[in-house]
Amino acid sequence: MVEVFVGKTLLNKEGDLIDPEEALMNKVVGIYFSAGWCPPCRDFTPILCDFYTELVEESEPPAQLEIVFISSDKSNDDMMEYYHDMHGDWLVLPWTDQYKHDLKKRFNITAVPKLVIVKENGDVITDKGRKQIRDQGLACFRSWLEVAEVFQNFKAL
Repeated sequence: MVEVFVGKTLLNKEGDLIDPEEALMNKVVGIYFSAGWCPPCRDFTPILCDFYTELVEESEPPAQLEIVFISSDKSNDDMMEYYHDMHGDWLVLPWTDQYKHDLKKRFNITAVPKLVIVKENGDVITDKGRKQIRDQGLACFRSWLEVAEVFQNFKAL
């Protein structure tokens, strides 16, 4: 599982509590720092939705990708409105979880939107996920997988 979320609880769109150990196991994870009040976020989120839908919901087998939304919204209500109205069927760290501040510090988030792609052990594959999706489309996922597998194979040696 992605070590970044050890001991945390995530939510899905239905409001169910999700165990990250199960949901993120053997997946490349995009940690999406975003907010509904941010015009560039509102511009990129639909692009990320299409990317996620094509890879995870419309591919057979589904791509080993999960997105976790980390909100910079001003309130839980603002976050949930933005999450339900614009986001894909991915996970969210509860707005009340102050761990979001630790994540922002860990990944050096100074502005939103930012999409950080991490391996299962939490190591960063790229902190330029947004730019790579815009520039390369679906092809960038293959390069993320290759990086994740290279590290996985290296650890096995």
